[in-house]
Amino acid sequence: MKRIGVLAIILSMSIVLGGCVPGDGTYTTDPAGFFWGIWHGWIAPISLILGLFNDTYRVYEVNNTGWFYDLGFYIAIISGFGGVAVTRKSRG
Repeated sequence: MKRIGVLAIILSMSIVLGGCVPGDGTYTTDPAGFFWGIWHGWIAPISLILGLFNDTYRVYEVNNTGWFYDLGFYIAIISGFGGVAVTRKSRG
């Protein structure tokens, strides 16, 4: 029963966070900066899955400030996926 609750929370958070994924740039007035790069890096797996079903979702914001957005994006990608491997326990 606990697993169903955790799965429901993860699914609902994925749907809620889906509203914050990068788009195709048509509704963006200001370019995305460093902190948007961090956010888009953290939710990149969700963006990737949503992008498989809808062409308007992107993993990467097309209207960005350049180098600072890239820096934030890659910091979030590296820290997010590297952090998972650090917290795993060894079986042996």
